[in-house]
Amino acid sequence: MNQPAIHESTSLRKTLGWTLVGLGALAVANAIRKQMNKYPLEGKVVFITGGSRGLGLVMARQLAAKGARLAICARTAEQVERARQDLQQRGAEVLAFTLDVTQRDEVHRRVQEVITHYGQLDVLINNAGVMIVGPQEAMNMEDFDWAMNTHFWAPLHSMQAVIPHFRERGEGRIVNIASIGGKIAFPHLLPYTASKFALVGLSEGMHAELKKYNIHVTTVSPNLTRTGSPRNVTVKGDAEAEYAWFKISDSAPWLAQEVESAAADILEALEYGKSEVVLTATGKAAALLQGVMPGWVSDALVLVDRFLPENIEGGSMGRKGHDSESARSQGPIAALTDKAAMENNEL
Repeated sequence: MNQPAIHESTSLRKTLGWTLVGLGALAVANAIRKQMNKYPLEGKVVFITGGSRGLGLVMARQLAAKGARLAICARTAEQVERARQDLQQRGAEVLAFTLDVTQRDEVHRRVQEVITHYGQLDVLINNAGVMIVGPQEAMNMEDFDWAMNTHFWAPLHSMQAVIPHFRERGEGRIVNIASIGGKIAFPHLLPYTASKFALVGLSEGMHAELKKYNIHVTTVSPNLTRTGSPRNVTVKGDAEAEYAWFKISDSAPWLAQEVESAAADILEALEYGKSEVVLTATGKAAALLQGVMPGWVSDALVLVDRFLPENIEGGSMGRKGHDSESARSQGPIAALTDKAAMENNEL
């Protein structure tokens, strides 16, 4: 090899070496900055709506392990009491009460109770949700009202209740549990997806307007999460068939995320002040495809709809998931959801 070629090769190696050193130093600096900006949850007061079961309860357990002080609510006294006992047995400090999150005045009153009880409120997690599964012709206006009241108006009520307190304290964090269904309108979930689309818009808008007050708003879009919740969904149309496809989808390891993993991802987003997080690689891929090829996604969902159950006579009458069990919703895969329901107070 001649002298110029040797010199050129040596220069290239040095350039690559220094580039790698620079990238390594940048990665270390970013990691240090990330840790310095981490929001410590120990001692923080966290209010979780829908915190008595499923994802909300698992987040509460993990928050308790981090030293947070908790306030949780649910619609039924029995369920919230079981959750309170569960959390206290794990060493958590927890205030538990019943609450209809769709009632504005009641939400404001309960938020003030939390502030009075603990002397502060640091984090709000809007997690309460409802699910109605079935074809659009089986749905009525009450179904859409129920979903909108729970997924749009209820988070708005709770955010409006906490924002004055957060502004007075000079900081606060809000986490809104939306859904991948708030980015992609899946068939047979129309009231749910429409209301989650509304929540995504509300949450993103709140993030833009509240950041100047040091109030961080995180929009979370989970994919299917194995919480055991199918037992408590409302099914319409051919109830047994609708429940079967939904329960199996929510159970399948290749489709549904473990609830403990989902909760950990959400709390990481809270700790590091992320504005948005889409859970699971499948969810991220779906959201990306929707952004760059919306027509393709729409056509794919038309095809999916053709494989879902048809409506039947009397299909507009809703039934709970646990009342719609059949041989089709049983088996080793579906048993994963049954196990999760036992573990996460979904019975």
